[in-house]
Amino acid sequence: MKSILLIGLGRFGKHIATKLNELGHEVMGADKNETLVNEILPLITNAQIGDSTNEEFLRSLGVSNYDVCIVAIGGDFQSSLETTSLLKELGAKFVVARAERDVQEKFLLRNGADEVIYPEKQIASWAAIRYTADHILDYIELDEDYSIFEVAIPKNWIGKTIAEIDIRKKYNINILALRSGGEMSLTISPDTILDIGKTMLVLGDYEDIQKCFHI
Repeated sequence: MKSILLIGLGRFGKHIATKLNELGHEVMGADKNETLVNEILPLITNAQIGDSTNEEFLRSLGVSNYDVCIVAIGGDFQSSLETTSLLKELGAKFVVARAERDVQEKFLLRNGADEVIYPEKQIASWAAIRYTADHILDYIELDEDYSIFEVAIPKNWIGKTIAEIDIRKKYNINILALRSGGEMSLTISPDTILDIGKTMLVLGDYEDIQKCFHI
């Protein structure tokens, strides 16, 4: 369990708060909008009404005590940038900030953000890949080069073992797990047979995965 400071309780912030609550983390929420604070109180540990660009308000939250500070402010980049910078100045251990445009990402990283999340860009990339290939079921980008894909097993691989298809040697791709229905099997060996009806979680360089699965 981690302690999280979540600043910005609009739609995006509320989705984050809901998931953090499900995962059992302690969450302190903050927003200058009293209505948003009251709406989110049942989902989090505590919340405060205040302007996150005000240094004294942020100081009163004890930002250095949190494992992660998330700046989820949308629609007001100036406030997001000022908040991010102040958090770092006040000793925040790890600051994650939201960007809505490429240029915002650069400014946030220069002004104290340890990491930047760019929801619109990330979901657009995911949707473009997910819904333009029938055999791609899910996709997670790890960095600019490496990704994890959940893919349907190609027809010509059915009934063969992992050693027989030799995907690691041919394409430099690792099979991490097999899924059948709702069950995931992480017990993978060269003798594992690729059966019909299963999907694979594969890890590799995006270009290698493209070539292997014709994305």
